[in-house]
Amino acid sequence: MHAFVYKSLRKADTYVYLTARDDFARLPAPLRTQMGELTFVLEVTLTPERKLARDNVAVVRQNLATQGFHIQFPPTQLDTMPDA
Repeated sequence: MHAFVYKSLRKADTYVYLTARDDFARLPAPLRTQMGELTFVLEVTLTPERKLARDNVAVVRQNLATQGFHIQFPPTQLDTMPDA
């Protein structure tokens, strides 16, 4: 599965994955407004074996297949805390 990744210029560390390049019409209007301008950063093939830095590739692939987009939000404080 191919994906096109865009960085939100309004929301720090927030990325949008799309199934088609520049297909911003897939995003609901409120989400497009919230994300602000998006800039292209990466074209990637998402295979089941691929590892992603933050998100589970299976979840990303499922979101792309069902809704045509996936949002990667910034890590939370809990995501960045070392294991005890």
